[in-house]
Amino acid sequence: MTEEGAGGPGPAAGIEGRLQRVPTGVPGLDAVLRGGLFAGGGYIVRGGPGAGKTILANQVCFQHARAGGKALFVTLLAENHARMVQHLERLGFYDPALVPNGVYYVSAFRALEEGGLRGLMTLLRREVRARGATVLAVDGLMAVAEGGDSDREFRKFFHELQAFISTEGCVALLLVSSSRAEHHPEHTMVDGLIALEDSRVGSRSQRELEVRKSRGSGALRGRHPFRITDGGIAVYPRIEALLARPSQPDGRPDGRVSTGVPALDGMMGGGPLAGTTTLVLGASGTGKTTLGMHYLARSSEREPGLHFGFYETPDRLAAYAASMGLDLDGPVQRGDLEILWRPTAEQIMDDLGSQLIEAVRRRGVKRLFVDGLGGYLEAIDRRERVSQVFAALCNELRALGVTTFVAGETMNLVGPEVAVPVEGVSVIVDNMVLLRFVELRARLHRLVSVMKVRGSDFDLALREFRITGAGIELAGTFADAESVMSGFGVERQAAVRRGSAFAPGKGPTRPRGGGG
Repeated sequence: MTEEGAGGPGPAAGIEGRLQRVPTGVPGLDAVLRGGLFAGGGYIVRGGPGAGKTILANQVCFQHARAGGKALFVTLLAENHARMVQHLERLGFYDPALVPNGVYYVSAFRALEEGGLRGLMTLLRREVRARGATVLAVDGLMAVAEGGDSDREFRKFFHELQAFISTEGCVALLLVSSSRAEHHPEHTMVDGLIALEDSRVGSRSQRELEVRKSRGSGALRGRHPFRITDGGIAVYPRIEALLARPSQPDGRPDGRVSTGVPALDGMMGGGPLAGTTTLVLGASGTGKTTLGMHYLARSSEREPGLHFGFYETPDRLAAYAASMGLDLDGPVQRGDLEILWRPTAEQIMDDLGSQLIEAVRRRGVKRLFVDGLGGYLEAIDRRERVSQVFAALCNELRALGVTTFVAGETMNLVGPEVAVPVEGVSVIVDNMVLLRFVELRARLHRLVSVMKVRGSDFDLALREFRITGAGIELAGTFADAESVMSGFGVERQAAVRRGSAFAPGKGPTRPRGGGG
């Protein structure tokens, strides 16, 4: 007997009566369906013109045939098969070598016109048995409904079809236009209902798939974005649904991980605990990416690193690091570090999340720097999802034992307020490091402060730092500052005489000034 989730052609149920899964082979869709479709089940695929119904059904047929099964595609539309195949030939899943032995096309338009629903049922029985089909796709269910004299006759046809495919152990995909009534009797008779829709997201459109019914099995609820690509349809399950629970138990933090900046490690009690998530907050130019480069330069065979960024190409990033004396090329060439660049244009947040987790699992990454959180925000479809997606990703990364740094940009360069880019994110992360500018004597100075280290004591002092040809250098504390959280320094006469902690020819001092 085939175990549930294993899939493959065969009878509808094994000796013990367990329903057998038939994978669709469509990227992401089997995850939404929790393993695929059930053998012997009937599924309505509903959507408007251009939604992707025909492509989806053909992709399932070809993937099924590629796995050794037999698929029958029946069209009830006036469009001839040659025209449809011309459109399919450009898609990666299409393989002419599988036609006709693996995927067989039949036009039932004439059978329906001449023999009505009875004639159509006769054709379906004959062709499914003759071809040994374990997947049946019927395109144009509206034509079937219009071919009957009444809804009662159509329901009778539907019942006969359902009984037949159940006996044969054949999965049936029944494609119907969304112009048919939303709640129609046939919806109660099928095992599943998959809806394909186009939604507006700001100024762009996004395709979405929703499993509205899945008899005998749960499915990931809600709408999941998908694309029609050169390879066919790719579905991106909602991250907060896919990772509602981490893939494995979350272990206890084991030891500390260096940030790559020894003085900052000291401020954090020896560095962040392994397997925790650190949010590095700061305005543009404060040094978030620079800190991330320090962190990733420590990547090794024991602690593989990953840079997942949106704004810098790998070459530019490596050159930028080299200008500060940090070597990223070496770890990359050794295979200890991978730099992934994902331009922000026309991205899907769930796709980005899946790519990130896949890259982490593929190499067993232990050091991760996400640069930055803004890249995810630009790919968002609904604002209320951001904190849920971020929490799901953080939980999975902790479970995988990844020590993560995430750069988050604050809007104000100087001033008393710190605007966290995502509401609730400060509760989700384990640690927070704030980088800020402070204005003092008509100059901007950089300050670093540790605001949170979960499970550990830490240094509350404000430290001035600068970015040099040797990277980040921390000075003494900024302890004498007044209006510390205002971002504007208030100097006293003594502070004017002493100057900055980095004043030429002087050791670290404590200038009068503040930053938030």
